[in-house]
Amino acid sequence: MTGLSVLGAWLVAYVFTQAIEVPLYLRITDGRWRVALLASTLTHPIVWFVFPEVCPLSWGYWGMVAAAEAFAVAGEAAWLSFSGVGSSLKWALLVNAASATGGLLLRATFGVP
Repeated sequence: MTGLSVLGAWLVAYVFTQAIEVPLYLRITDGRWRVALLASTLTHPIVWFVFPEVCPLSWGYWGMVAAAEAFAVAGEAAWLSFSGVGSSLKWALLVNAASATGGLLLRATFGVP
């Protein structure tokens, strides 16, 4: 990760995730900033710091990514549902697909995060 500390790489990934997800969640939640900001704030640190440590090595990188993204979708869907957003699983899946795709493209293109 080109000279970035683990925390620095996480911060880049978190800001990038928020830049993609918050506008989408704002649209879905009729402008409720708290709901939009907290969705990935609740899941992102776990995805970034916990999943690489707890996923078996036999799963490989893509297995870990799949498990982490499934967790993020489930966690954000639960948050959206708790916050009164209808079709929460559908929206969480769509928003996370957008940010995961963007993040993987960023990594493939620039090597970060």
